[in-house]
Amino acid sequence: MAGKIIILSAPSGTGKSTIIKHLMATRPDLDLHFSISATSRKPRVGETHEKEYYFLTEEEFRRKIAAGEFVEWEEVYEGTLYGTLVSEVEKKVEEGHTVIMDIDVKGSLSVKKRFGDRALAIFIMPPSIQELEVRLTNRGTDSAADVARRLAKAGYEMTFAPQFDCIVINDDFFKAADEVAEKIKEFRPGE
Repeated sequence: MAGKIIILSAPSGTGKSTIIKHLMATRPDLDLHFSISATSRKPRVGETHEKEYYFLTEEEFRRKIAAGEFVEWEEVYEGTLYGTLVSEVEKKVEEGHTVIMDIDVKGSLSVKKRFGDRALAIFIMPPSIQELEVRLTNRGTDSAADVARRLAKAGYEMTFAPQFDCIVINDDFFKAADEVAEKIKEFRPGE
């Protein structure tokens, strides 16, 4: 039996990556296999190639685009590309696993369009823009200018939320993680 695809998307700093890590660590019953995205950005402190991302140069990334090696890709910021390799998704789905993806809003909608009923697209919504600003500032990985840029983009990204299969508001982490787990279980009845 072919596997399913779970897509989590949200503005930066909303908690989607933390929810995914939590579910993978605490919910073996969900059989989640993380789809590692590719990016042309530099690794942050503690990030490892082929673990958090496939870190590619911008030139390598663009060659893979030209070769049709991505399910989806997006130039999120000028010169900073993110995408999902076809090989990364197809191998895991063919093995019957549930692939969980952490990708941007437009990429999520592209994957949903490509895989249709085999994919569940979940939008993680911050409780407010003000709370999102606090989270982005507190994580300490971005400059003030980067935080401002991410907040401006977040407002735009949140306009896409109604196009997703469901929306989960992350105002309480454990409640949001449990809600995502329930959505996944509902999506895979009888498994």
